[in-house]
Amino acid sequence: MNIAIVGASGAVGQELLKVLAQRDFPVDNLRLFGSERSAGSVYDFKGRKVKVELLEHGDAFRGIDIVFTSAGASVSREYEKDITRFGAVMIDNSSAFRMDEDVPLVVPEVNAADAMNRPRNVISNPNCTTIQMVVALQAIERVSHIRRVRVATYQAASGAGAQAMAELEQQYRDVLDGREPQVKKFAHQLAYNVIPHIDVFTDNDYTKEEMKMFNETRKIMHSDVRTSAMCVRVPSLRAHSESVWVETERKISVDEARRAFADADGVVLMDNPKDNIYPMPLFLSGRDEVFVGRVREDISVDNGLTFWCVSDQIRKGAALNAVQIAEYIIRN
Repeated sequence: MNIAIVGASGAVGQELLKVLAQRDFPVDNLRLFGSERSAGSVYDFKGRKVKVELLEHGDAFRGIDIVFTSAGASVSREYEKDITRFGAVMIDNSSAFRMDEDVPLVVPEVNAADAMNRPRNVISNPNCTTIQMVVALQAIERVSHIRRVRVATYQAASGAGAQAMAELEQQYRDVLDGREPQVKKFAHQLAYNVIPHIDVFTDNDYTKEEMKMFNETRKIMHSDVRTSAMCVRVPSLRAHSESVWVETERKISVDEARRAFADADGVVLMDNPKDNIYPMPLFLSGRDEVFVGRVREDISVDNGLTFWCVSDQIRKGAALNAVQIAEYIIRN
C-alpha cells in the first residue's frame, strides 16, 4: 500500500506514524506532507527516514492508496479534490465533512460497513469524545435500544494539541514559581482549574463540541438517540474521561450491562469499586481500548444506567480509529 499523512508533524500525525508501525500496517511507500513550517522535517518510520514534503495543489497524490489527513478542517476542504482525484481514499480527522450526507462517519466497532459506501472517496473520523462514547454505548445498544444519553466530559489538554499540553505544563511551573501564567490555547488558565468551555458557543448556548456529540452519535449509530453533553477541559495531559447516563427502552440490570461491556469489541471492563479499581486517564494513556467502570443503576429514572469511561483521545479518539478504518477497507 502507498500511504500518505497530511499534517504529519502534529500530535495526531505523530501518533499515526506510531500506530501504523505498531500494528504492522502494510506500507510499501510512505509520504508525509505538511505546512511550510514543518516541510523538511524528517521522521523515522520502521527504520526509514521520511522527509515531510510541502503540501501544495497538484498531482502529488497520484498513485497513493490511502491518505490520512489531520491538518484542520480548512486544509481538508481545500485539498479534498487534490487528494481524491486519482482514486486515493481520504480518511479525514477534521470536522470538515462529518455531517455531509455523502461522507460516512465511521467508528469500526460500531458501523464499519459504512466505510464501503463513500461516494466522494472521503471517510470522516468522528470527534474524539464521540468515538469513545459510542464504542461503549454500542455494547448497551445491542442489549436494548438507547433512547437518551446525558454525558459530562473531562477532556485533557492534549485534546487541544501538543502546544496546549506544553502550555498546561508551563502554567503549573509558572504558578509554583510565583509567575503569572500565560494563557493562549484556552479561554482561561487551565492549571489548578477546570473550564466548562470547549470550542465555540452556538446559538442554543451549547458549544460546537457538545453539539458534535448530539449529531455525530445519531449518524454513527443510525439511531434517533438524543444526547445532551456538557464538555469540560480538565488539567490532565492526555486521555479523556466521560460520565455517561443512558436511558434504554427496557430495563437492563447492572450485571447484564457489565456482561455487555465485557463482551464488547474495543471495550475493557475495569469495574471493582470495592478495591478502588476503575478507569483513570493517568494510567491509561497510550492504550487502544475504551475502559469502562463505575457501572450502576441510574436511580433518578426508570430504565437508566450510568457508567464512567476513559480512552486516549489521541490514539483511539483519532489515529487508531483512522487506521482501523483503513484496515477494514483493506480486508474488504
